[in-house]
Amino acid sequence: MNSPHYLDSPRPLAFAHRGGAYHPEIEGLENTMAAFTHAVDLGYTYLETDVHVTSDGVLLAFHDTVLDRVTDRTGSIADTTYDEVQQALIGGREPVPTLAELFDAFPGARFNIDLKSEGSVEALAAFIEERQAWHRVLVGSFSGRRMGAFRRRTAGRVATSAHPLEVVAFVLSPSARLARLLTRGRPLALQVPHRRGRFVVVSPGLVRRAHAAGVQVHVWTIDDPIEMNTLLDRGVDGIMTDRTDILRDVLRDRGQWHGSEPAPEGD
Repeated sequence: MNSPHYLDSPRPLAFAHRGGAYHPEIEGLENTMAAFTHAVDLGYTYLETDVHVTSDGVLLAFHDTVLDRVTDRTGSIADTTYDEVQQALIGGREPVPTLAELFDAFPGARFNIDLKSEGSVEALAAFIEERQAWHRVLVGSFSGRRMGAFRRRTAGRVATSAHPLEVVAFVLSPSARLARLLTRGRPLALQVPHRRGRFVVVSPGLVRRAHAAGVQVHVWTIDDPIEMNTLLDRGVDGIMTDRTDILRDVLRDRGQWHGSEPAPEGD
């Protein structure tokens, strides 16, 4: 049974995607301690990240399979030791954080985690088990094989989102009952793009079917305020954004901001 705790906050949920990768103050520092600190300071309590494992088994909060795109070093994460990864700087200034560092730095935060490599399945399952952090995570993957392996390893104790074939079941099924049957009630959420080309994935019908099946709908990655309002009017349960400032403003204007508020100056 999926954890009842992870998504028990008032909706809609606001997710800081990679810490809010395109906020002007932290652009170029995605998935860094600086980015996540910035998001938490804005009031975000749901943080989205990805995980890879180094050659010596350290679980990193990092999106790419290689260091090349965002750091000043090159090489595959899976073929690099943790000490070697620590020599790489994101944006020329920030080290690659471990997942443990993020969990320790933000004890009040919940994490949406994407399994980006085969090795991350066992490493993440062991990490969650060791910390008894089942209520703090929702795990997803674009790989049905990785998702299946993680679910088997954690025996349903960890909330998971739908892998692509499960999303298709909800998109194409004529009823919530059939969609739930086809997915065996496993996913707690659909985490999907608004559109794929001209095809609208997050249609009113999809939202209705998901809700009737007891499944939430989270949309990524939305940075435009008009699109945010459209999706919120459609009844989505969460939005992932790289522009944490814009989403917070939209939700505040709608009276739907459920994040924390900064303490008044002088406190």
